[in-house]
Amino acid sequence: MKFSLITVCFNAGEQLAETLDSVLAQDHPDIQTILVDGAGDDPVTRQVIERYRDRLSVVISEPDKGVYDAMNKGLAMATGEVIGFVNAGDMLADGSVLADLAAVFGRSDDDLVYGDALMVDPNDISRVGRVWKGGAYDRARFRKGWMPPHLGTYFRRTLYERYGGFDLRLRVAADYELLFRYCYKHRAKAQYFPRTIVRFRLGGASNRSMRHVLKANVEVYQAWRMNGERISPFIILRKPLGKLVQVLRARFQR
Repeated sequence: MKFSLITVCFNAGEQLAETLDSVLAQDHPDIQTILVDGAGDDPVTRQVIERYRDRLSVVISEPDKGVYDAMNKGLAMATGEVIGFVNAGDMLADGSVLADLAAVFGRSDDDLVYGDALMVDPNDISRVGRVWKGGAYDRARFRKGWMPPHLGTYFRRTLYERYGGFDLRLRVAADYELLFRYCYKHRAKAQYFPRTIVRFRLGGASNRSMRHVLKANVEVYQAWRMNGERISPFIILRKPLGKLVQVLRARFQR
């Protein structure tokens, strides 16, 4: 089974090297590695790309319209049966993540498989700030503000071919909309794999500030409307409460 792993970056510096090391350390034998760089002005990022270029399947370095545009460029180049994202600064949990996922996909007809994610301190990746437990799949959980962890979710390329990529009308919640469209609207067959898939740094676009948190919640509403679905107003409260649970889970696991 061939995997396509897509990494997007913009002025990521040496954190990009950490990410690529975790990708290249996978013991699964068939991986297409795709790097999409936004062609920023950071010389360190350019140096890292040149160091790794010969070990990557596809390298795109050009201006884009933001992270989701870069992700769409990666999707357009993907040839693997299964696709996943490991963005700059994030790391696969260990070297056998893809081999384990391949086994799950191989014994099922699931459209997508998701696991757990550790959200770590941006400056100290050994320090876990939040633990995202994917939990057993239930389509109805979307009505409670839930979604599979985007960076802990792997999906068959056929989903992208049928239902499209990230909607660029959304600036901070297009990942939510994509998974909502696949899973809720089109009822993709999903499975929870109780295993840590990724460690990713806190501070993404939807969590950067209170303004971004509010914008993300507004875009969640938009995602439901864009897909012709009615949304409960309580979802705006449930999503922040879910994040609080993740923080408490991390503290109790230390």
